[in-house]
Amino acid sequence: MEIQFLGTGAGQPSKSRNVSSLVLKLQDEINEIWMFDCGEGTQHQILETTIKPRKIRKIFITHLHGDHIFGLPGFLSSRAFQANEEQTDIDIYGPAGIKNYVLTSLRQSGVRLPYHIHFYELTQDRLGKILETEKFTVYSEKLDHTIFCIGYRIVQKDLEGTLDAEALKAAGVPFGPLFGKIKNGENITLEDGRPIIAKDYISEPRKGKVITILGDTRKTDASVRLALGADVLVHESTYGKGDEKIAKAHGHSTVIQAAEVAKLASAKRLLLNHISARFLGRDCRQLEIAAKTIFSQAHIVKDLEEVTI
Repeated sequence: MEIQFLGTGAGQPSKSRNVSSLVLKLQDEINEIWMFDCGEGTQHQILETTIKPRKIRKIFITHLHGDHIFGLPGFLSSRAFQANEEQTDIDIYGPAGIKNYVLTSLRQSGVRLPYHIHFYELTQDRLGKILETEKFTVYSEKLDHTIFCIGYRIVQKDLEGTLDAEALKAAGVPFGPLFGKIKNGENITLEDGRPIIAKDYISEPRKGKVITILGDTRKTDASVRLALGADVLVHESTYGKGDEKIAKAHGHSTVIQAAEVAKLASAKRLLLNHISARFLGRDCRQLEIAAKTIFSQAHIVKDLEEVTI
């Protein structure tokens, strides 16, 4: 499971940062990729990666500001050009209005897609648990931005314990159907009369990962709730230390406020993105240093950076 950042800038693209988009790579878990926001130029960023557009099966939009959605029509159109690959439907979750925006853009530009888009529009009354699959559950809450904006909490369901094949072989269990019975929790008896207790050869279930991905927001209790115990918290940090007044006015957070959220939520790692274009290389290092004074596992990400969870 990995997160790859396609755009980490705020508001408008710069020479070093494109606007907002990231993907959660779940190929090993479910053979899918989930995208979060799709700012202008996202499809160009994808060309610099190994990502196959048809593998992107779900898109989660945090809010309808242009730097988070202007890349959608282009990406969806280009995704249709994978003529030599299987065409797969796509699900789009986002604030009410996202369906009208996407369909109007495609209709006015004469695009006909060879796959279906399934829209799930979210309002204040339609948040909470918005998706549950065999292996993942996704929760959402309203954040505190200048327009309706959503944060997402992706919870991997606990993983089954693994079978200790080497220990079974050492115990004299022949490889084959008996391994399957033990894996299913069934006790067996060997031909020599020795009992094999299944639980002695299966590890304890492993806790699933929790990933929190927030849209633009002021510091808010909703962010903390979404990030409780998260393995990774992705939080915007548009402004630096001392910029609290302007951050509040524009509906954003400072690096210090993001770090405070991570600390309050007892998150394991904090990945900071949505960086203002006024912060260049040395400035970004100072932002990270400031965040680390509050939360030591803070890190400012760059475009195309990939983080293993």
